[in-house]
Amino acid sequence: MDDWRKVLLTPKDSLERTIKVLHEGGCRIALVADKFGMLLGTVTDGDIRRALINQLTMESPVSLIMNGNPITVDDKINNKEILSLMSDQSLLHMPIIDKDGILCGLETLQHLIESPIYDNPIFLMAGGFGTRLHPLTKSTPKPLLKVGNKPILEMIIEQFINYGFHNFYISTHFKSEQIRDYFKDGKLHNVSVKYVHEDVPLGTAGSLGLLPDNLPSLPIIVMNGDLLTKVDFKNLLNFHCEHNSEATMCVREYDFQVPYGVVEIDNYNIKEIKEKPVHRFFVNAGIYVLNRSLINKVDGKSYLDMTDFLEKELNNSGVKAFPIHEYWLDIGQVEEYEKANREFSTVFG
Repeated sequence: MDDWRKVLLTPKDSLERTIKVLHEGGCRIALVADKFGMLLGTVTDGDIRRALINQLTMESPVSLIMNGNPITVDDKINNKEILSLMSDQSLLHMPIIDKDGILCGLETLQHLIESPIYDNPIFLMAGGFGTRLHPLTKSTPKPLLKVGNKPILEMIIEQFINYGFHNFYISTHFKSEQIRDYFKDGKLHNVSVKYVHEDVPLGTAGSLGLLPDNLPSLPIIVMNGDLLTKVDFKNLLNFHCEHNSEATMCVREYDFQVPYGVVEIDNYNIKEIKEKPVHRFFVNAGIYVLNRSLINKVDGKSYLDMTDFLEKELNNSGVKAFPIHEYWLDIGQVEEYEKANREFSTVFG
């Protein structure tokens, strides 16, 4: 449930406020947390009815009626396991907390039942040197730099898991052993994680040729391992399939303002003057969906960037653009890394 914060209450909130939150939240549960985000309890419609029967006033604090010992799950557990636990316990809702008991989500049975499981491979490119982030990346590969309390690559993987993806491949080169040691085979996240290793850097597309031959014949989502985004990957995959694309590139709008008045001339005659005009472009967002037929064209032996690869395919196959409007940040420099940490609690908290 993406909008779980709208059902948050403090222990001092009144029953009147609680009823309003339950009504507006639409999921028949409210979560009570302290000022630090620690989950204190839950409140349901049934708790409200019992409070009214016991003649509590509308000004009574919700702490008097909340369930102070709700069943919760760890934020490392995937949706499949949450669904199994909820079915076993006959639960309609499940608060999600981290290792410190801090509330970080809410799942509902309806949402989980409606959420499909995708077998499409996810290929994450994590072999870069991260030289623009020195000295942070001298001893740590960029995908393992922490934003908030988690490495960038772990946040990416968890985003995909939330949409039902479970089949991951990671391309490594620089400090590859650290990435392998951290994620291992994926069991800690209840997914499959496998690796391909670039003996020499192969660019943003060259390592596609290192993927195993026994991949399922499904579109593959490819993503740079240094991006933070809230892109809806389910919508992206649906777009790719609905448009019969061979390749889909995520693009985002980028604008640039000329800091001067721009003068258009024709044979010494001034035709138009535009004061500090803004030019807008679509730029590559570093996220792609590729059909297996394209993957088979990459030999895995020579350097190849994704833009060059797709440009060659423009006349041969359907290459589509998927504009994204969600949060997106390429962590390529120290300033962007600092920005990611500043924005973490607001965007991903």
